[in-house]
Amino acid sequence: MDIKKLLAQQVQEALTDIQLITDKPVTVRPAVRPEFGDYQVDSMMALGKLCGENPLVLAARVADALMKNSHSRTMLARAEAVAPGFINLFLRDEWIIDLTGQAANDERLGVARQNAQHIVVDYSSPNVAKEMHVGHLRSTIIGDASVRTLEFLGHRVTRVNHIGDWGTQFGMLIACLEIAENQGDISLSDLEGFYRAAKKRYDDDPGFALKARAYVVKLQQGDAWCREMWRKLVDISMTQNQQNYDRLGVSLSKDDIRGESFYNEMLPEIVDDLLARGIATMDGETAIVYLDNYRNKQGDPMGVIVRKQDGGYLYTTTDIACAKYRYQQLHADRILYYIDARQHQHLMMAWEIVRRAGYVPEQVTLEHHKFGMMLDKTGKPFKTREGGTIRLAELLEEAVTRAHKLVSEKSPQLAAGELETLAEMIGIGAVKYADLSKNRTTDYVFDWDTMLSFEGNTAPYIQYACARITSLLRKAAATEGPLPETFSGTLSFSTETERALAVKLLQFEETLLAVAKEGMPNIMCHYLFELASMFSGFYASSPVLTHQERSRRQSRLALCALTGKVLSTGLETLGIRVPERM
Repeated sequence: MDIKKLLAQQVQEALTDIQLITDKPVTVRPAVRPEFGDYQVDSMMALGKLCGENPLVLAARVADALMKNSHSRTMLARAEAVAPGFINLFLRDEWIIDLTGQAANDERLGVARQNAQHIVVDYSSPNVAKEMHVGHLRSTIIGDASVRTLEFLGHRVTRVNHIGDWGTQFGMLIACLEIAENQGDISLSDLEGFYRAAKKRYDDDPGFALKARAYVVKLQQGDAWCREMWRKLVDISMTQNQQNYDRLGVSLSKDDIRGESFYNEMLPEIVDDLLARGIATMDGETAIVYLDNYRNKQGDPMGVIVRKQDGGYLYTTTDIACAKYRYQQLHADRILYYIDARQHQHLMMAWEIVRRAGYVPEQVTLEHHKFGMMLDKTGKPFKTREGGTIRLAELLEEAVTRAHKLVSEKSPQLAAGELETLAEMIGIGAVKYADLSKNRTTDYVFDWDTMLSFEGNTAPYIQYACARITSLLRKAAATEGPLPETFSGTLSFSTETERALAVKLLQFEETLLAVAKEGMPNIMCHYLFELASMFSGFYASSPVLTHQERSRRQSRLALCALTGKVLSTGLETLGIRVPERM
């Protein structure tokens, strides 16, 4: 249940009851301290200013109206107005217990399915003939966490891996592949090496460069042999990329690939349409769209080239085609792009053309969920000691190696197979969580020591909390017998830590909704860290298996079981695996 939304509706009703009608949304948020209640309303300052009433007086009137409403009283023990105009909301224990019991008995943990939208999510987007590097990590795992969250909430999601599989560089690569085949050496295990060799030959050998340019034309014209060589490069690249996806636990597959080549045949029709409707104009042999909302240094509208003088097309034209296809063919209700911040203006300009042409209506959102860069401890882009780009496969291997060493030191009794599995879960999880826990709009510093710590806001800390709860429930099954099939009538509170833990558990749905709306997995990470920390405090202060009263043991075991389910489900929405023991 989305408690924030429910309370906001009650406050809106209270405003109607005191005859204050407004279309300004009411803001309700979890209270930052227990003495401020469970939730706080901070909208009265703005509303008081609008209606010319003292915010504190208005807050008192609304609080009074809330407590006169019978529906509100089923949820609220009290509502109090405090300066300068906040309303502190204290939930009724009985209501919390009832909702917590419902969540514990529900396979969806009390989370309602949303009215399903069809959402297209564009993420990862590596280039062909180049290995994935650390720069692809953020798009890949932030996008995947968004997809998993949206699907859990009940939306229909189409994943799109928009790979760079088209362009002039493929003439160079095909020419180099032809030479390699003639020499009997067509191994492309080192894609980076192959690409560098092709680029060097292109720069140094005029004859090779001439042949490469000719192959570009043949490829674009559909030459069968060039298309065969091109497909070989794409297949080898994506096979290697899939190994990274599988190790990362990312849900992308080959069926999700939509390369630039996919839209190639749409481009002439789009440019012709833009020209015919006067959206684009010809400057010599070049087709350009001028945008009034973007100005150059001289104050003139900026021009976006959609077809070059030689008849070639640019990334902008392809991105226009992408948006058009995703709405008109896939019938998307919402379109999300996980692309780094440096591409923001490029996307905004492409989408302005899309909107002007009517290819995507205003009610369908086009959202650039941009992200910052991964930095080293000196604040510079994360690279090798030699200054090269770190391959993603190498980064993941080092993470697992470091986790293996850490786990073997902490638990030397583990069997070799279990150690390997655990190291994989912890190492990969640590890398992903370290990234996902940061606000995606900012750069962040990559730090091995911090991300693999069992303390603080890290994956190992939360994974350990899950394993700890699993161990506790295993012991309880041996001493108490199976947990009740239903927790109705089982739960009760005897301490503030029990109550606070239950309230935090009930905030799972509103956390999921915030992640889905903003595309910010760090919101879920923060929630899971707070929940794991609260559970640790609860477990330390509230004996579970050793309490004398069976009813109290059963109630606390119910809270433990629900906490474990919420923590593990939350990690699953982030694409992080949960070990049974650590």
